[in-house]
Amino acid sequence: MKFTLTASAVLASLLSTTAAQRTFTVYNGCPFTIWPALFTGNIALGAPDFTTGWAADAFTAVTFSVPETWQAGRIWARRDCDFSTVQGPTSCLDGGCNGGLVCDPTTGTGVPPASLAEFTLGQNGAPDFYDISFVDGYNLPISITNNAGCPAPACAVDLGPDCPAPIAGPFDSTGFPVGCKSACDADLDGDPTNSANCCTGSHDTAATCPSSGVEFYSYFKDTCPDAYAYAYDESSQSALWTCPSASNADYTITFCPPS
Repeated sequence: MKFTLTASAVLASLLSTTAAQRTFTVYNGCPFTIWPALFTGNIALGAPDFTTGWAADAFTAVTFSVPETWQAGRIWARRDCDFSTVQGPTSCLDGGCNGGLVCDPTTGTGVPPASLAEFTLGQNGAPDFYDISFVDGYNLPISITNNAGCPAPACAVDLGPDCPAPIAGPFDSTGFPVGCKSACDADLDGDPTNSANCCTGSHDTAATCPSSGVEFYSYFKDTCPDAYAYAYDESSQSALWTCPSASNADYTITFCPPS
C-alpha cells in the first residue's frame, strides 16, 4: 500500500525533527590553541553529527546539534598537540585519544588528565543530567552554561600551578604543569584494582569509598566545589546537576571561562 504525506504532515515531521535536537556550543576562552574532542558513550541511542575532534584557536567557538537521546556524552579539550608525526593518544601532552585529531568514535575517550563536561539528556520526563568531572584529573578551567536558567557549574581556576607535587603533571617544554592528575591516575596507593583512590575492589561502593579516603580530594573540591572530585561525589550535593528536559536547554561548554 502506498502512502502520500500531505504538506501539513511533512511540516509536522520537520518540526518534530527540529525539536529533537539541542544546540551545543564549545568556546575556547583560553589565550592559546586547544583541541576539543567529544565522545558518545552509547552510540546506539544517537550521537552528534559533528566531528569528534578539532583545533580551536584562542577565543573561537563552534556550534553543533546534539540529539535529545544523547547518553553518556563527554566533551573535553587537549593541550600541546602535534599531529604531524603521530596520530594517536600521544599526539597531545594530555587528553589525547585513539585516532589522533579526530577521536575514534568507539575507543577515543581521551587520556587523563582531562577536565570533562559530561551529559545525559533527559527522556520520558527525566531531567538532563550534566557535570564537570575531575575524576580523570584536570587539564583546563571549564564551565557549563545554558539558556534555560538551570545551574551553571564552573571551575574558572587553573589547578595546574598549585597542584600538589605527587599528582602534578604532565609538564610542557618550559616545565609548566599542563595538568593535575587524580590520585587514582597517579597510582598513589599502588594497586589500581583495589584502591581507595580509584574506588575499586573492596572500595567499590559509596559506603566503602568515602571522600575522606581519597588523597587530595580536598584540593580539587575546595578549589572547585561545582565539580566531581572523585567517583562517588554525589554526596557533596554539588557535583551532579539537572535541568528539566522540557526546557530543551542548549548548552555552552567554555574552556578557560572568565573568573
